[in-house]
Amino acid sequence: MRGHFDDELAKLNNSLIEMGALIEDAIARAARALENQDVETARGVLAGDDRIDDKEKEIESRCLRLLIGQHPVARDFRQISTALKMITDMERIGDQAADICEICLELSGRPYIPKLEPSPLMADATMRMVTRSIDAYVKKDADLAQDVIESDDDVDRLYLAVRAELIDLVHEDPANGEQAFDLMQIAKYFERIGDHACNIAEWVIFFLTGRHKDQQVF
Repeated sequence: MRGHFDDELAKLNNSLIEMGALIEDAIARAARALENQDVETARGVLAGDDRIDDKEKEIESRCLRLLIGQHPVARDFRQISTALKMITDMERIGDQAADICEICLELSGRPYIPKLEPSPLMADATMRMVTRSIDAYVKKDADLAQDVIESDDDVDRLYLAVRAELIDLVHEDPANGEQAFDLMQIAKYFERIGDHACNIAEWVIFFLTGRHKDQQVF
């Protein structure tokens, strides 16, 4: 019985890794579509969002079967409940990558206003957070998860810097306003992706230690 349960946990782990790869790819392609104003890449991200949603449903069903059909001990229960929490944030990351690409399509055909180009630093920082949060789960590395949580402050600072720059450019020339608003939305989506990566890292720590945000759970 335990052997079958362990096999199912291994399948759950593999499914989470697969979903992680899907969202990492979606973010990377969204950033590339934004930087290069690449319409086809943006459309590909939008078309692929259903795969992320399907993977979320698959993992959710697998978790529920494990909870109902087995008798997990505390650590097993933490792993399953962590998976359920993680996929919620992972699915939202996929949605926000798609949201970025929606705006990319709206901006296509119009060159970025000089000095109003989206900052690649913010995209790179959030991509690193997502990749490292998934790595922390795969490697069962609480220190790496903590590093992800701490790096969220860096993404927040980048967001504030981008916002301030965009506001200044609109003040200089109100004609910049429409594009500045779109790019502000994109920056906010990247900031939210960072928040979701931080959430994933917090749940990894819960899985490994039984603690979530300094509260002992079990």
